[in-house]
Amino acid sequence: MLHSMSTTVEIASDRSADEVNEEIRALWRRSGGTLSVEQREECQRLVLEWAAAALQPAKAA
Repeated sequence: MLHSMSTTVEIASDRSADEVNEEIRALWRRSGGTLSVEQREECQRLVLEWAAAALQPAKAA
């Protein structure tokens, strides 16, 4: 079975890479280490958000 993946990425986040990373870690903890299809999609979205946030200059506290 083939899976298609959207090539359009829209990421708008005011969160830092650290904040998004913590959400990714929490998702993995809640899943017990095995992600459902829906959780994998959420994880992929979060990883893209994390990557975009990691490229942004650090915000002043």
